[in-house]
Amino acid sequence: MNQHVADRLRFLRAFVANPRQVGAVLPTSRFAVRDMLDLGDVPGAGLVVELGAGTGSQTAEVLARMKPDARLVALEIDRNLAKLLQERFDDPRLQVVCDSAENLHDHLGGQKVDVLVCALPFTSLEPGLRRRILEELPRVLAPRGVALVIQYSPLIQPELRRLFGSVQRRISIWNVPPAFLFACALEAPAEDR
Repeated sequence: MNQHVADRLRFLRAFVANPRQVGAVLPTSRFAVRDMLDLGDVPGAGLVVELGAGTGSQTAEVLARMKPDARLVALEIDRNLAKLLQERFDDPRLQVVCDSAENLHDHLGGQKVDVLVCALPFTSLEPGLRRRILEELPRVLAPRGVALVIQYSPLIQPELRRLFGSVQRRISIWNVPPAFLFACALEAPAEDR
């Protein structure tokens, strides 16, 4: 069985075991991942964080775009998927953490995040957990950093607008289902002020 099919099966098993935590039946397509990462400056980032790393479909593309001395902290709450990530990527820039995204600040050593990539299923999370994670995002972001959020519904947009000075939205139609991509910054761009 090839890796693509095996990853889909692993992801499906994780979804069946805990659908609210995983939130999707299939991993995000490489087209949607590329569309999302195009919204941020991954090549210029010193610290990149990935929330909801899953089987690594985003991790591989992030690592391919990162500079040699950058650092990627990938959080994945599912123990089996976190183990898979550690086995799959032999890259000294990557630190895989098996923990909830609400504890992100515990794993950053006080450093601020340049690019935060988030694939968490916010609409299926318990409301209190969703709020705690969302409120963590602007707190850990560097002043000129960007939070890239992928969702399968636009319902999270009002909450993102409440937390960030700038929220841009794009739709990636080459994903099943189509993905809503949000690029969130602490301040609105100078031309919008």
